[in-house]
This record gives sequence, C-alpha cells and structure tokens, in this order.
Amino acid sequence: MKKSSNLTKSKIVSAAWQLFYEQGFDSTTVDEIVSLSGTSKGSFYHYFDSKDSLIGSLAYLFDEKYAQLEKELNFEQNALDNMTFLTRELFMMIENTIDIELLSRLYGQQLNKRGEKELLDQSRVYYRLLRKLVQLGQQRGEITRAKSTAEIVRLYAIAERALLYDWCLHGGEYSLAEYAASTIPLFLNGIRTDGSEELGVRS
Repeated sequence: MKKSSNLTKSKIVSAAWQLFYEQGFDSTTVDEIVSLSGTSKGSFYHYFDSKDSLIGSLAYLFDEKYAQLEKELNFEQNALDNMTFLTRELFMMIENTIDIELLSRLYGQQLNKRGEKELLDQSRVYYRLLRKLVQLGQQRGEITRAKSTAEIVRLYAIAERALLYDWCLHGGEYSLAEYAASTIPLFLNGIRTDGSEELGVRS
C-alpha cells in the first residue's frame, strides 16, 4: 500500500515539475497536473494543500534522481569520485529541467518556513547516500577522519547549496554543471587523504 501511495505522489510531483518547466508555475493548473499524472484531484489534495505547496516537493524530485543515480554507482571506486558524479548529474538535471525562478522560490520558502524543512530532512535519499559514501571513504582512508561523517556530509551539503544559491542569484547566466565541475573538486581536496590515516571511522 505504501509503495502504491509513494508512486501516486511521485507521478503528481513529476507531472507538476514538467509542466512548471514547460509553461511556467503561474500558467499551470491543478487540473493539468492531475491530467498529466493520470491521478485524481482527491489524490492531489491528499498530498498537497495547494499548488503552492508543491514548491517544497522539489527536494522529493531531487531524491528520485539520486535513487536512479545510486543504481549507476560503483561503490568499489573512490568515494570522492562518486560524490562528484552525483553532484554533476543532479546539477545537469536542474539546469536542463528546473525553472530557475522556482528553484529561487524554493530557497525563499525554506528560509521562511517554520518547522521541518524539506531540504534539511535527514531521512532523504540524498543524505542517506552521502553518509554511505563518506563512511566508505573514511573506512578506506580516502576521506579524512579529522571530522565525523555527519559533519562532512553537512559541509558537503552546504557547499552544494551555496553553488545553487549563487546560480539563482546570477539568474542562471552561467552553466551550473560546468561551474560545479571546477569548484567541487576544490572542496573535496580539503577532505581528501593520502591514505596514511589510521583505518577506522568516527560516527
């Protein structure tokens, strides 16, 4: 039942963001979202109070992409390479399929929102996958153990959000994916080890 419920929500979210990108948020109606998703208005309002509440679902859409990318990862290869791959692929998706005005609106909404914020939800696929990669990297001596797994994941998420926020501030005037490809390695060099640290991992 839960799997069926998640599939319905996924259909609604995917259809909504496709329409937002193609025709704009204001020009998209709930009826169009329901029609494209093949669901019902009852299902829509079961998950979302209004069209505006869909803004926060962008984090859910990101996690769907991460779930797809996880299947492509080779966990035997360097964890830092896998982290770079995830960032590049997600940023390419954002650049090519997400309206920058809506991404900007998401950040504004999250800043003003009280209570749980979707972008910081530690149960997201995003955080689970990063924790797994960082832990593997620390165990194999690829990533420093001078900081805990949780702190490295937090810092990496901050770095990615900073890139996205700057891209929004500049109105998408440069390639997000290309800029990330040149800057994320600078951050990763700060947590990289030469393999000489004693094996083990702090939690």
